[in-house]
Order: sequence, then C-alpha cells, then structure tokens
Amino acid sequence: MGKVYEYDAVILGGGPAGLSAGIYMARSMAKTALIDISMTGGQPSNYAEIENYPGFPKIGGYELMEKFEEHADKFGIEKYPMQELQSVDLLSNPKVIVTKEATFKAKTVIIACGAHATKLGVKGENEFAGRGVSYCAVCDGVLFRDKIVAVVGGGNTAVEEGIYLTKFAKKVYIIHRRDELRADKLIQERAFNNDKIEFVYNSVVKEIQGTDTVNNLILENVKTKEITNLQTDGVFPFIGLTPNTDFINGQVEQDAKGFIITDNTMKTSVDGVYAVGDIRNTPLRQVVTAAADGAVGAVYAGKYLETLSKVTA
Repeated sequence: MGKVYEYDAVILGGGPAGLSAGIYMARSMAKTALIDISMTGGQPSNYAEIENYPGFPKIGGYELMEKFEEHADKFGIEKYPMQELQSVDLLSNPKVIVTKEATFKAKTVIIACGAHATKLGVKGENEFAGRGVSYCAVCDGVLFRDKIVAVVGGGNTAVEEGIYLTKFAKKVYIIHRRDELRADKLIQERAFNNDKIEFVYNSVVKEIQGTDTVNNLILENVKTKEITNLQTDGVFPFIGLTPNTDFINGQVEQDAKGFIITDNTMKTSVDGVYAVGDIRNTPLRQVVTAAADGAVGAVYAGKYLETLSKVTA
C-alpha cells in the first residue's frame, strides 16, 4: 500500500482546470494535494501557441502552463506527478485514491483529468501509431520535415495544428467530413491563405496503409461514396475528445459520451465530488473555460468542507 496521506482536498489532474482549482483551494486554507498521471501542465503544454487566453495575445502552451504551476506553487500545494492510478473510491467518506506509490484520503475530490484525442477507429490506426500516426503536432511535427502529412478534422484544433505543421511539412492536407470548416473564421482565413494547405472536403478516412510507416490513406467521399487514395507520410487525427474517465467506474453520473455531468457549481451526482475542465459536459473546451471551471469547483468544494466542519463542531 505504501504511505497513507490525508488531505482536505485532492485534485485529480494537473492541467489548467486542476491548477486553477489548486490555487483557489489552497487560498481557502484547505490542505490540498494535486495528483497527476503525467507531468503537471496537461494538454495545453503540447500546444505550440495559444492566442485566446486573456492577457496573453500570444504565448506558448508550455510557457503558459509553467506560469499556472508557478502560481499554484506559491500557495504550497503538494503535487504528486507521474502517479499510476490503481483505484478511486468516490462514494466513501473520506474519499480514497490509491496509486502505485501511496494511498490518499480526502474529504472532497475535484476531478480534472481532462480528455484525450478521439481515435478514428479505422484499420491501420493502432498499427501505425508512432510510425506515421500522431495525435500531437507539436510533439512530432519536426519528424515530417519536407514530407506530406494529412490532418483529419475541421475544428479549431485541427486547422491550427494543420497550420503549425506547415512549418515542417511541404504539403498539408486537411480532411473534413463536411463541406465547410467548423473552426473560427480568423483561423480559417489563415489556413486558406497558406499555400501549403489543401482541403479535402466531404471525406472520411476508411483505412491507414503503409509498410514500415504510413504511406497512404483510403478516403471515402460521404456524398458520392467514391473511394480514393491519398499518398501521405503521416496522419494527425483531431476529430474531438474522449474524457479520461476509465477510473470512474460509474461512480458519478456521466453522459452518453462519458463526460461527467455537473451542475453550475461543478458538483457531480456525489456529495463532495466535483468535476472541472474538459472532463465534464461543457459546451466549450478551452484553457480559459477550464481555468474558470477550476475556480468555481474549488470555491464550492471549499463551501462543502465548511459544512463538514459545522457538523463536527
């Protein structure tokens, strides 16, 4: 079992939502721990640039998350990165989180584990993961210098990552199942003005092919059902997010896609358990909304702790 730690609040996840929650939780004088399965910073650490976080017209994702972490550190939050979760009991009092290294007991838990890129679910995707299939342009873009790559998706992330990849690739195809993009107009304009980008509309990937690495995509036109081949050295799917909720095991209410359902105070269906950021059912998933969620959730988690202290007084 290892060491046993007791806290007022445990935050699961160290991205913008978790770090924001940590700042607000610690400011309420609650003894707070932040547990993450990886290094602190979350998904935004992999973003090349962020242009829509207030106060920073343009800033690297890693740099912004460093600032979040430095701010949280000033309040003495105890961080436990690189923890392998083994079990989480949200229904007991106190709540119990068991990692490979220790057991954490907490009066309240804030879930901020975020979400990961949704897979295409096609033949060849798993086979060529790391060999031409990537879900992080910042991580792997340099590997495709002077090569041809394809981005799948039509939202902000897909188009922004496609633009980023033009720094390295000689050609970037953006494949979208609809006849127009969903990305913000400003981002669309930048992509349309980039002569390295070519759009493939009304199309979906049916199969990823290759030998040692990716060399071809089989596409289907959703309107005509025509099948075509697209020669490419790599493919970057950005078709949405899947919540990191495998450890929940039905302990809190979730929607059909697995996102945790909360009220406007970030409270879940279980007393003392809150969910913030990309892991919850929210209409917008951005760094700014994740940070706002963290603030709201922590404030109300603090109010929950106050009710416990009144009961025991």
